[in-house]
Amino acid sequence: MHPKNIRRLFWLLVVMLPFTSIGQHKNDIVATLDGETKQIRIKQNFTYVNDSNKGLTTIYFNDWNHAYSNKNTALAKRFAEEFNRSLHLAKERERGRTTIMTIVDNNYSGLEWERVENRDIIKVTLNEVLKPGEFVQLFLTYTIKLPSAKFTGYGHTFESGYNLKDWYLTPAVFDGDWKLYDNKNLDDLYTNVSETRINFTYPELLSLASNFRMSNTSRYDGGQHVQLIGNKRKSCEIIITYDKRFTKHITTSFTVTTDIESSKYGEIAQGISISRIADFLNENLGAYPHGNLLVSEFDYNKSPLYGISQLPSFIRPYEEQFQFEMKFLKTAVRSYIKETLYLDPRKERWVNDAIGYYLMIKYVDEFYPNQKLTGKLSRWWLLKNFHFAQMDFNEQYTLFSMLSARKNIDQALTTPNDSLIKFNEKIANGYKAGLGMSYLSAYLGEKKLDSTVLDFYQTYKQQPLVTATDFRTTLEKYADKEVAWFFDEYVATDDKIDYKIKRIQKTEDSITFVLKNKQGTKVPISLFGLQNDTVVSHYWFTGIDSTKTFTIPRNGEERLVLNYDQKIPEFNQRDNWKTLNGFFSSNKKLKFQFFKDTEDPYYNQIFYVPIVNFNLYDGVTPGMRFYNKTFLERNFLYDIAPAYSFLEHTMVGKASFRYRKYHQKTGLYMTNYSISASTSHFQDNSRFSTLTPAINFAWRPEDLLSNRRQNLMFRYRNVFRNIDENIADQIDTDPDYGVLNARFTDVDNNILNYSSWYVDAQHSSDFSKIAFEWEYRKLFQSNRQLNLRFYAGKFLRNNTNSDYFSFALDRPTDYMFDLNYLGRSESSGLYSQQIIIAEGGFKSKLANPFANDWIATTNASTNIWRWIEAYGDLGFIKNKGEDTRFVYDSGIRLNLVTDYFELYFPVYSNLGWEIGQDDYGQRIRFIVTLSPRTLIGLFTRKWF
Repeated sequence: MHPKNIRRLFWLLVVMLPFTSIGQHKNDIVATLDGETKQIRIKQNFTYVNDSNKGLTTIYFNDWNHAYSNKNTALAKRFAEEFNRSLHLAKERERGRTTIMTIVDNNYSGLEWERVENRDIIKVTLNEVLKPGEFVQLFLTYTIKLPSAKFTGYGHTFESGYNLKDWYLTPAVFDGDWKLYDNKNLDDLYTNVSETRINFTYPELLSLASNFRMSNTSRYDGGQHVQLIGNKRKSCEIIITYDKRFTKHITTSFTVTTDIESSKYGEIAQGISISRIADFLNENLGAYPHGNLLVSEFDYNKSPLYGISQLPSFIRPYEEQFQFEMKFLKTAVRSYIKETLYLDPRKERWVNDAIGYYLMIKYVDEFYPNQKLTGKLSRWWLLKNFHFAQMDFNEQYTLFSMLSARKNIDQALTTPNDSLIKFNEKIANGYKAGLGMSYLSAYLGEKKLDSTVLDFYQTYKQQPLVTATDFRTTLEKYADKEVAWFFDEYVATDDKIDYKIKRIQKTEDSITFVLKNKQGTKVPISLFGLQNDTVVSHYWFTGIDSTKTFTIPRNGEERLVLNYDQKIPEFNQRDNWKTLNGFFSSNKKLKFQFFKDTEDPYYNQIFYVPIVNFNLYDGVTPGMRFYNKTFLERNFLYDIAPAYSFLEHTMVGKASFRYRKYHQKTGLYMTNYSISASTSHFQDNSRFSTLTPAINFAWRPEDLLSNRRQNLMFRYRNVFRNIDENIADQIDTDPDYGVLNARFTDVDNNILNYSSWYVDAQHSSDFSKIAFEWEYRKLFQSNRQLNLRFYAGKFLRNNTNSDYFSFALDRPTDYMFDLNYLGRSESSGLYSQQIIIAEGGFKSKLANPFANDWIATTNASTNIWRWIEAYGDLGFIKNKGEDTRFVYDSGIRLNLVTDYFELYFPVYSNLGWEIGQDDYGQRIRFIVTLSPRTLIGLFTRKWF
């Protein structure tokens, strides 16, 4: 039958539907995909049932496809928070939008509708009050223009395929209040359950897969038609490709449609693995009600197994079977739960995560109990001595969740998705939720927890308005111990768990010890007694407010270890054990280890790694760095890096000692105490050394997603210089000096509207000065960027006789040795052309560039085309006994990577037309950053 006839028949049946009360929303859609315009024309008949106890005059619909329509949607703002400009800079043809033609009710009366501000929400005003238990039919006619899939993966792909999710209008949830959520690329659409039928027409030569049941497929000249059926479903997902990549696997539990495969793992073996996973899910959750489960490579890429499993295939550490099964399991269990448990996915996603990750942990424990986190790499001679290489696969959940806690950015599991830092949203919170279930399993017993999961799933699957309270009620039904701590402290707070064994007394038949709760979080703690690394006793202790004394019978224990099986995500495990063999035997051994590693609680670890630095006077300086920083942050850090200068034939290097104290999440959240020292050369045979004690206070706002930070620093920089006698007469200041420095900095690192400012005060025996800097970058709606910077400085007292401490227009002397000059004393040649935007910020080398009284400058630039910009600087400088001078310059800036790699080509300044002068090549300036740590920050900033 031709699609036009199908649509006529469909609408005839719709009109003939009996208008009687029904118990569930019904959603009938006729949709036609136009391959040329990337649009879908939709006619939708939605039967909305008021299952609340309130009369409704308005109904809200989710319109998440419209999130791509402009630069001010919630999605665009979310991208900006994560330093992603793709949606802001998108061309109009790449955007998506929804164009609504008409909305009428079952009386064919037009309904008023409006888009709620600039949100992904449509408000429909009814002509009559919809009373409880009654229903209304809405006929909606609209067109959606699909976005490019380059933004979130959804929309039309470069290969002319389509990934469709949350693409048509769905009703928002009303539970007494409307749950109106915008699309923020979190895959957490919250919509009502409905009976859905979609008659979908799409171009020929394409292959379609869906999470809905497919029926009545047909082909006609130029196109294809399929009916997609979902009973008690949320929304329909469709993946359309040119190649027929999806295969069906019929297992004893349900049918799987998947395109996940492994070229090095045979098809038959893949089928066996899929059947094993299907049986595992069926056994631990219960029957899947929809028959067909869509498990796609696309879904996996949206939520992959983060960490070592993402290494390139040529160094993939796992056996092919394990790699395939974990990839399939991660995707399958996520889809399985999402398609059947309908909790609020934005505010109570932790329940789904808890069950899903617990099942993943359980699967590995059951089928791969000896699997190492690094897989085959753990047997490599270069890696096998690393503690990281000896970690079990399931220990990654503790490692990654603790990474967030140690950085003091962990957030409660009850935190809504759109308030989570990206690292927590993608990784840490899900891992913590799964660990919490393993914690409960160890505490209550595996059977009780497994019964809880099975009962909860079978009772609440496909039920609307399921809540975390239902999960708590189910758990309390099976638990024979108090579990309120799990919900009230582990789930609802970000409080840390940390215990230690404080004292031990032993007799022939008993052991008495004191347990200290270091954080005050009242949760159970496990204690193991070990003899030759064999567990001989195991206990659980509860009710420890601060300290508590316990006595256990002696059973041959040589060591007592808290949380030995690491089922508890404990903040610090380095003080979890005590030996019964005397004081000296309890001292941890010293372990020197190449490169950084994870924490080994049984050793004091010292890491070492070769380093190479460079500057003009020392040349290439190879050295060795010794430090104690592990993958997890710790309070006290030391970093000692001696190196050898080949040009000066002497030792150089640096060292630092730091103690960081976190106070809370927001406000004054951190205090940093440090002392650092360095030594290097600033001229041939001329050395400088610094010694700097410092204290820093840091603040951040209530919204942890904000990139704004404030910092107050106090330091005393001691500088010591040994000067070659051949240039001693060129040094017109005392070789040794000290400067007391205080600086307050306020930075809002936003990719669309960057702003920062600081006030800096310095005092020494010869001068006192104060300076102010303000910087602003604005990316406009037109995609034009404006960069502004203002700097002003004033000497309050200046008893010096040189310009060494003076303000500079273009190249400060850097008497504090803060700036990473490759050749800090050069006045000509390539190294003198390096520029670091500080003080005056000028790019042209003007005559008499120093000011010993005051300075005020403004720097500006704007883009001409992409990363090519025009810049201009102007300002005033004042020296004692001289008139104020007006200075300016201008030119072209190649802003390749802002603050990391830039080129400046002067054009016109106080010197005239520089571009036409003979020595123009020496006037070109450059910014270059060689620090790997700084460059890595470009890629990690969006996660934290």
